Amino acid sequence: MNNEIRIINGIVFDPTNNVDGKVCEICIKDGKIVDKVSSAAQTIDAKGMAVMPGGVDIHCHIAGPKVNLARKLMPEDHRLDPHFKTKHTSSGSGGIVPSTFATGYRYATLGYTTAMEAAVPPLMARHALEEMYDTPIIDNGFYVLLGNNLFLQSLIAEGRKEEFKEAVAWWLNASKAYTVKLVNPGGDEPWKGHKNLNVKDIDDTSKIVDLSPRKVIDAFIDAVHELGLPHPPHIHCNNLGHSGNFDTTIETMKTAGDRRLHIAHIQFNSYAGEMGKSPKSASKEITEYVNGHKNITCDVGQVMFGKATFMTADAPLTYLLRGYKPQKWVNADTECESGCGILPFDYQGMIYTHALQWAIGLEIFLLSEDPWRIVLSTDHPNGGSFMNYPLVIKLLMDYEFRKEAMKHVNQKAMNSTILGELKREYTLNEICIITRAGPAKCLGLKDKGHLGIGADADITIYDILDDKEEMFNAPRYVMKAGQLLISNHEFISDYTDKKVLRVAPEFDKSIEKVIKPFFDDFYSIAFSNYAIDDEYLHDNIIIEANVKNNIYEN
Repeated sequence: MNNEIRIINGIVFDPTNNVDGKVCEICIKDGKIVDKVSSAAQTIDAKGMAVMPGGVDIHCHIAGPKVNLARKLMPEDHRLDPHFKTKHTSSGSGGIVPSTFATGYRYATLGYTTAMEAAVPPLMARHALEEMYDTPIIDNGFYVLLGNNLFLQSLIAEGRKEEFKEAVAWWLNASKAYTVKLVNPGGDEPWKGHKNLNVKDIDDTSKIVDLSPRKVIDAFIDAVHELGLPHPPHIHCNNLGHSGNFDTTIETMKTAGDRRLHIAHIQFNSYAGEMGKSPKSASKEITEYVNGHKNITCDVGQVMFGKATFMTADAPLTYLLRGYKPQKWVNADTECESGCGILPFDYQGMIYTHALQWAIGLEIFLLSEDPWRIVLSTDHPNGGSFMNYPLVIKLLMDYEFRKEAMKHVNQKAMNSTILGELKREYTLNEICIITRAGPAKCLGLKDKGHLGIGADADITIYDILDDKEEMFNAPRYVMKAGQLLISNHEFISDYTDKKVLRVAPEFDKSIEKVIKPFFDDFYSIAFSNYAIDDEYLHDNIIIEANVKNNIYEN
């Protein structure tokens, strides 16, 4: 197979390297972008087409036990959407929570080549790694849930800062994760078995471990900063989904000071109003804070009308919503580490709260002054499927389309927002930032999200169409690590030599003697069987992370 490709005449969008709609030649050899190739290189003439890096999804739920539970909860969804085997793809099932095979292929059909699983308890990491390996084409990694880890909380409460940092590093190595994930920090464990004990304020002290969420958040920000991870703590704030929760979100961001912090699906934490009453938009307050603090990054978690599935480690939230029809729901416990809630959902445009959520997400995008730090996600499948990304892009790029869409949803909700006043239209370069360059930069992935020399040759080529949903729904060409997968909108090959991304910070081995007694007392698994050995990983998984880079420059 020819390992050299030359893309000519394409209109290149590469924000990382300050290329905005310029006709350039892109050369690929051995899976990387190079400055030149030989005359024997295969040539792709991309005249009149947009050439972009492969898409990077910074926050989604695509692998692990919770995803499998969601699949089992909706067999009818899969029966309606089979993914048939072809000459170049394997079979699978679609729906709002697709199978591993369908997930990889469908991301590729949108031009995405990297996706990060957003929440895995360390006890379930083996399962998640197997499913990530089983997902074709896309490079991936996962964030490990540590914010409600009882042992780590006890170290924080006792002021054992150095041991805490070493323990965090141990857990990252043991689970093969990419960074730390906090969900309702300090809230899930008190709630288990004591439904009235969920924390309601960032300074509300847990009655179980005598610890407030703010102290938990601060400790993890410090540890991740000192360990030099490429991506900061990835936080699902307390009080998600509740009216008035924007105060909690801003206080969480203030806790970071000038240290790096990433707020997940920030739309779900951008509500004004009083607790227990209908929410209002706090998009202006949230974006003003993010705009003014370059250490803060976030993904939006855009709500889209239609099917969704709540899939979260925020077990109290799932319990609160359990009465929603068709009343299928799961709350599962991961011992000593996390909760897990799953609930099929359907966002409807004529329902006030749903329409408001849709509008708030768009407001956050449109009020953002720095698209590098407020990037695209639907929190798949919580706000809707990642297959909605092309429609989100059209809403951002086409004011008239957006204005027309507003006419067909709850008007009371629309009248309470400023969405109709925001006439901004995203450019193709800004779309490239929020879907590719920005997420890669937030993650510290210096070989992804751009087309500079030495970058991974993950490339998508789109026909430039007036209808931007149609344009981003069907790329003409998709390339993964220099291998052409989609040509003229059809799969022509499969790609299995993908990477699982993780970190491996150094730690003092003596911390294991501190951790082991807790396992002996409280875990059902032996300490010696808990950590995942490197030998467990498949041979063709490449370990990549820049743990030495303490701050990724904005």
